[in-house]
Amino acid sequence: MDQPELTHRDEDGRTLPLLVWRLPAPATAISSAVLGGGLGPCRWVVNATVPMSYDRHDPAEHLSTLAASLGLSGPGVGLLTGVDVSQVVHVTDGGVRLWATVGLGTPIQAAAPADGFAERVGTVNFVAWIPQRLSEGALVNAVATITEAKTQAIRARGLDATGTATDAVTVLCPPTGPVAAYGGPRSQWGAPLARAAYEAVLQADPAL
Repeated sequence: MDQPELTHRDEDGRTLPLLVWRLPAPATAISSAVLGGGLGPCRWVVNATVPMSYDRHDPAEHLSTLAASLGLSGPGVGLLTGVDVSQVVHVTDGGVRLWATVGLGTPIQAAAPADGFAERVGTVNFVAWIPQRLSEGALVNAVATITEAKTQAIRARGLDATGTATDAVTVLCPPTGPVAAYGGPRSQWGAPLARAAYEAVLQADPAL
């Protein structure tokens, strides 16, 4: 999986950046993204910056329109963030490649009293590539591994939080070949994946 293309679009009087991964071959993806979430084939991934004031109620349609404007076709994954995606952090570890756009302006505890919603946007988006086919269970495991490592890094940064309310994870792997059965933090691929996610959150600009 190659480095993403950084491009820009004009929207509502603003010039906004977005990252585009055009996959050279179909991949299998598991994702919590608003567009292309779930488990299935993937040909592209988009991670797009939106204004902090973003209030559209059709984010999946918005991302579909963006993808079409970029000439992307077939199944893909679309992510949104209030963070400037040009500040993406890229970490490699043991064959794993991981990209993160990290915004911790509104950190939360996952389990907390129902006391309303934060006003500021803050999102941590991960896109990760594992170079071996993973079983479906291992892909689910890999998402959990990234999430655990993210929380570990957030705590290491001194925040009493587990993440933000809008974080998303996308993990991709080849659709064919020998299958790795595990994706947990002590597995062959989960261990470097956890280290990469942890390092990416630590490296991110603390002002974001």
